[in-house]
Amino acid sequence: MTQTNSTVHAVNRLTTRWAARAARAASGGGGTVFTAAGVWPLLALLADGSAGPARDELAQALGIPADEAAAAARELLAALDGVRGLSAATGLWAAADLPLEVGWSAGLPPGTRGTLTGDLEGDGRVLDAWASDRTGGLVERMPVTLQPDTRLVLASALALTLKWAEPFQEFPGRGSDGPWAGRHLRKLVRTTSSLAPVRVAEGSAGPVTILEVAGARDMDMDVHLLLGGPAAPAAEVLATGIAAACGALPSVGGDALADGSPGPGLGIATVDAFGPQPRLCVSTVAFSLSAEHDLLEDAALFGLLTATDSGHGHFPGISTSPLAIGSARQSATARFHAAGFEAAAVTAVAARPGGAARQPSHRARRADVRFDRPFGFLAVHRASGLVLAAGWVTDPEPAVEQRRGAAGLLAAPSRSGARPPAPPSH
Repeated sequence: MTQTNSTVHAVNRLTTRWAARAARAASGGGGTVFTAAGVWPLLALLADGSAGPARDELAQALGIPADEAAAAARELLAALDGVRGLSAATGLWAAADLPLEVGWSAGLPPGTRGTLTGDLEGDGRVLDAWASDRTGGLVERMPVTLQPDTRLVLASALALTLKWAEPFQEFPGRGSDGPWAGRHLRKLVRTTSSLAPVRVAEGSAGPVTILEVAGARDMDMDVHLLLGGPAAPAAEVLATGIAAACGALPSVGGDALADGSPGPGLGIATVDAFGPQPRLCVSTVAFSLSAEHDLLEDAALFGLLTATDSGHGHFPGISTSPLAIGSARQSATARFHAAGFEAAAVTAVAARPGGAARQPSHRARRADVRFDRPFGFLAVHRASGLVLAAGWVTDPEPAVEQRRGAAGLLAAPSRSGARPPAPPSH
């Protein structure tokens, strides 16, 4: 992936800001998953065709000038599509009588171009089929409700499939303490001969233990599991993990950590052993998450506050017909299991008619000033540190038991059919 560091940092900043909102809501139960990497390119394409206050708000949300947004979006989407194990796609559907500005439409990244016929059910089926096809069925519906006045739909789809370099073993077990105490869960364990995958970063809410679960060699991605202290807010844990992933925050690797408990959930000791090589024993849980996000519930975060005002048109660079944002939503899903990780997100922005384009009515000086348990997870592009998906796990998958033989022994089904392993002793 050859995307510039400035765009990677801009996308990760949006991920961090979104995490502050999404993680707070997820802490109440159910967990969440989201991907700013699916939203950011759409905002950039909108910014390219916007004007007035809407343009300023979109540029601020993006973290780059609006004049540079379209090129950055094209480069980012092309780079994402080149990541092994990841697919990225965009789609545009416009009403047949909506005139699109040639400069804007020609600058869109390659992708689907379609027409909204006005048949809401028929158009909906087309959009849903696109979402399912582009995500391998992980997201079955386009996150937009078409209205009679919907004039344009702009969408992105991201889907990643990752196999672990070293798979986990799965067995049914019970949570030992905390909010999962006594719950029968799908536990995942593995032991490796290096301490390097675990590290500790010091964040604003204290230390965070980061476990890097590496993808296979033919993959370009890894998943980072993030554990903060029992009282650490989810948003702060995620922010620390994101900063560490892109190199903005230092962390100490397992080989350099002192014996003791250097991070949450982490213990290190020098013990008698049969060989000189170190061992890292990992215990975690399988999880599966789905989430729906209405981006307009926090329109200011995404630079869409002014753009939703249908009393004015905000996108003269897209069409001479005045347009305002009618909806902006994302459907996302993630699954972490013994063999690998899958995640997908479809984001859609729909535009409706707006009033006459707003014209500047004042001249003003402008000054810019900037001041900057359950566990979290990040899917990270290995080379650049770009966070492709993020989330917070509050409700891991329960162990599914089945009765075997006349003796009535209970065991969780395993993919290989082998007897589940006993958990490691420490």
